[in-house]
Formats: sequence, structure tokens, C-alpha cells
Amino acid sequence: MNSSTTTGSGPRVRFAPSPTGYLHVGGARTALFNWLFAKHKGGTFILRVEDTDTERNRPELVDGILESLQWLGLKWDEGPVFQSQRLTLYRAAAEKLLAMGAAYLCYCPPEKYAGGDAAPEADGGGTHTPRRVTRCACREGKTTPGDQKPAVRFRVPLGTTTAFDDIVFGKNEVANEEMEDFVLLRSPKEPGAELGMPTYQLGAVVDDIEMRITHVIRGADHISNTPKQVLLYRALGAEVPAFAHLPLILGPDRTRMSKRHGATSVASYKDEGFLPEAFRNFLCLLGWSSGDDSEFMRTEELLRRFSLEGVSRTNAVFDRAKLEWYNTQYLQKLPVDEILPFVQAELEREGYGARSGRERNAIGSRIRWTCCVRAHACCRIFRTGRARFSVIRSITRRRPARNSGRMSGCR
Repeated sequence: MNSSTTTGSGPRVRFAPSPTGYLHVGGARTALFNWLFAKHKGGTFILRVEDTDTERNRPELVDGILESLQWLGLKWDEGPVFQSQRLTLYRAAAEKLLAMGAAYLCYCPPEKYAGGDAAPEADGGGTHTPRRVTRCACREGKTTPGDQKPAVRFRVPLGTTTAFDDIVFGKNEVANEEMEDFVLLRSPKEPGAELGMPTYQLGAVVDDIEMRITHVIRGADHISNTPKQVLLYRALGAEVPAFAHLPLILGPDRTRMSKRHGATSVASYKDEGFLPEAFRNFLCLLGWSSGDDSEFMRTEELLRRFSLEGVSRTNAVFDRAKLEWYNTQYLQKLPVDEILPFVQAELEREGYGARSGRERNAIGSRIRWTCCVRAHACCRIFRTGRARFSVIRSITRRRPARNSGRMSGCR
């Protein structure tokens, strides 16, 4: 577990990935904004793993998500907390809502469960399309229980609206008639079980209450979930946290970023050799502005200047060439001693780490020399795998000419 000292004051935020895939660029940007906000305000950054979707979860991906966060330098103050280990909390909350009449047992087939799980694919931006909702007959107790074990649905109060203020997108208000009675606990599949697994809506709210989350910072594709969660906070007698929804990250063709646009996994950029601080700098400016034209900002400056008020409502566009530019800038401007560990790690990964002490010392000298001419060779070590490999070969197989200011073959 990666844990540092909890501050005990200031805002409390969380990053809550699901192990249904690798940590992608959008998730990494969300984690970064949560971390920057917490550190800027002297608050607490919590890592929570939402792993209750047993059909889609891939437990082996958890380590990859944690490693990617560590590579980015995003150290969490509390956690990781796994939802699968907190099922009694969610079931107790559902039972409380049932006792209050704010929820009811639903005996409908599971395929009718709408709106209970994670956010659907959306374009973001806070817009929604009004829709007509057909209420489940179980809401009025008109269904006779059969062999189907019941799920638990939230009883959405009708005849009113639900509103919340978003730090980024402003006021958002939805007519409750447009919200379905969303599922809180699924119908149990285990023999003898009375209550099933929690859905995303219930698990997120119960955890946010128990963890005393003050600000929910997440992607704009979750805006449609927020009115439902506001209803849950109020029904459970809890204060509603502040919400800040982040603009989506699009590919160069202005469609939602996906594998067809190239690498989307943070681990793939790590494997290519990008510097983590350069990646942080690039990622932070996807949807946030410092208020001026600053681009090259080291982490200390980002921590000092970051605010949610600087987050844009406009979707960001991922530009691979711009990322490479940032990487080059860091390779050119960082002190040599800060670059050396990354170059050494690349050499070891390419199989040069097991040589004799004398050979390692010689390679170390060549690394330092290469970093001194960073404007030519070192700038390309972390650009692409091909360039990295060619420069590594130059470092390990050639000696620099005496009193030379450049490496042979570099332009």
C-alpha cells in the first residue's frame, strides 16, 4: 500500500478507478486534478478502487493502475480502499433507505435494471435530453413476489426537480420525472443471499459520505449521474459535496479518445520512455489554464497555481506532437542529475544493467556526456521507442570524441 501522512484538514477528494481496464489518459488527468487540488489546498487525496462489478472486473489490472499512478508521482494519503471489502456498509445503507420508504424491493427481471451502474458513454458538457420514464409496478407494491430475488430500487420523489451547482459547468437542474428509479442493490445471485451487490450509484455515495469527501472531481460523462447521487446524499441525511466535472479528452479528429487514436494507457507512455514530470505538465494543460500563456511549468509551479476555477468547459484535444515537445523541453531544461536516473533505467531495461562494474562506470560516463549534449541526442531518448533504442546503442557502443560538443550521427 502506498500511503503518506493524512493532513487531517482541508478538502478531502478521491480518485476512484474501476479495474475493468488499464489507467487511461482521461483517468490519469482526473487523478492529477484531484491530487493537485488536494495538495494546493492542504487537503487529503484518497485512492478508492471500485471493484464491485464482478462481471467486468479484472483484478490483475489493479496493480497496473497503482503502478501507473506511482509513475505519475501521484501519492495518495489514504488507501487504496477496495469497495469489495465494504459490502456491509452498502447493504446497511440500502436497508436504511428501505425502512424510510425511500427505496423499495423490485422483483422485475435484471435486464430491466436501468441507470444503476457506471455512467454511460456521453459527450459531456452538462447537456441532457428530456426523456419519458415508465415507473416499475413494484414501486406501488403491485407485483407479487415469485422466484426472482428482489433488487433494491431508489424511490425517486416526483413532482419536483433536483439541482446542483457545478464548479466548472455552473447550475444544473433536472426534472425528477426524467430520472428512473435507479437500482441500489442488484438481485442476488448467490444461493441463500438476501441482498445483492451494490451498484455504482450507491457505492459511490456511501463511500463519499463515510470518507467525508468534500469535493467530487471527475469527468463530465458523470454529470448525468450527479442528480441521482444528490438525491441519495439527501435521503441518507448527508451534506452534498461540491462537484467539479472535467471536460472530456478528444482525439485529433474531435471524437472521444480511443485506441484508434493510438496509445490511451498511461503505462504505454511510460514504456515509451516519456518523463513523468513532462507527462504531468502536458496532462494538466488538457482542460486547465493558469490564466496566462505559461506552458512549461514544473510540478512545484503547478501545485502553487492550480485551481478548479481554471478548468475549461471546452473539451480538450490530445496532441501527441505536443506531448513530445513537452518531453523535449524537460530533457533540455532539467538538471543533468535529475535526468540520469531515467536514462539509467532505460539502459537497464534494454539489457545493459548486468555488466561488470568497470563497464557500468564507463556507460555512466557516456550517459553524463550524452546528457550534456541533450539538444541533440538526449532529447530523443524519450521520444519514441525507435529513437530511444538508437541512442541507447550509441551510448553503450561508442565513445564520444574528446572535446566534442555533439554525438556522431545526431542532428
